[in-house]
Amino acid sequence: MSKLFLSDNAASVHPAVWDAMKSADAADAPYDGDGLSRRMDDAFGEVFGRECAVLWAATGTAANCLALGTMVQPHGGVICHREAHIEMDEGGAPGFYLHGAKLMLADGEGAKLTPEAIAAVADGVREGVHQVHPHAISITQASEYGRAYRPAELAAIGALAQERGLPLHMDGARFANAAAFLDCPAADAAGPVDALSFGCVKNGGMNAEAIVFFAPGLADVARFRLKRAGHLQSKGRFLAAQILAMVEDGLWLANARAANAAAQEIAGAAEDRLLHPVEANELFVRCSADERAALRGQGFGFYDWGTGAARFVTAWNTTHGDARALASALSSL
Repeated sequence: MSKLFLSDNAASVHPAVWDAMKSADAADAPYDGDGLSRRMDDAFGEVFGRECAVLWAATGTAANCLALGTMVQPHGGVICHREAHIEMDEGGAPGFYLHGAKLMLADGEGAKLTPEAIAAVADGVREGVHQVHPHAISITQASEYGRAYRPAELAAIGALAQERGLPLHMDGARFANAAAFLDCPAADAAGPVDALSFGCVKNGGMNAEAIVFFAPGLADVARFRLKRAGHLQSKGRFLAAQILAMVEDGLWLANARAANAAAQEIAGAAEDRLLHPVEANELFVRCSADERAALRGQGFGFYDWGTGAARFVTAWNTTHGDARALASALSSL
């Protein structure tokens, strides 16, 4: 299959990441005591312009759950969108890592939450021990439909979270794509979150994600949970090397801009078929079963999205030729 739009997870590893891992192949302290792991706090501090504590994890699922595990007790809940990745695509991992804590589902256009949607869930809970009470809020940047929260939207959610005493978590599997689209400082694209799962694998990494803690003390709790969950890798320097290769020289934004540009080129040819505005690197396109079969017959790889649509995902290494070919094929349907 020559023209792959299945997922940015399917993209190759960026050469700079391979180079960084090769350079890390020397003796150093094990676990997270190596020099590269110790550099991550300062590297992300430069990106976000604020003090932070950063841990690595091997998967986005682990990053999300380890972050939320610092915020939520087993008898509590996490308010999230009903189509959030932690609800739809993590195989019950939040319940496993959070020892039974509940996901409390809210609605919102484009898989985005609003203060009103969050309040509707929280306000529906009775006082007392008979119902699960929210302990945290989780949002996704960019959302599961590739929609970006604007800084003002994040500020409004953050204000509600502070008012309610609820920590705010951000699933940033495609945070780079959202930041590239918004063309604003990383701090503005993150807003007032307490913890951010900063995605690298979808953006040119191999098997490393960063958990960025902005709230004091949460990282200290997460370190114990990382070990207990079996995610404290003995040669953690290889994960840190990947993450530093992404953030220290701006590769995370350059890769995201490339993926977003490819998506925009395709979107221009499928404008009347789009289910959602294209604000990152995902396109949700109305296609009949026969049309999807015709596209696959031309060598395009993608996932069906329900019975009447397809999802196409561009990546840092999507070639101009492949993007143009898909655009042409969609316009010809």
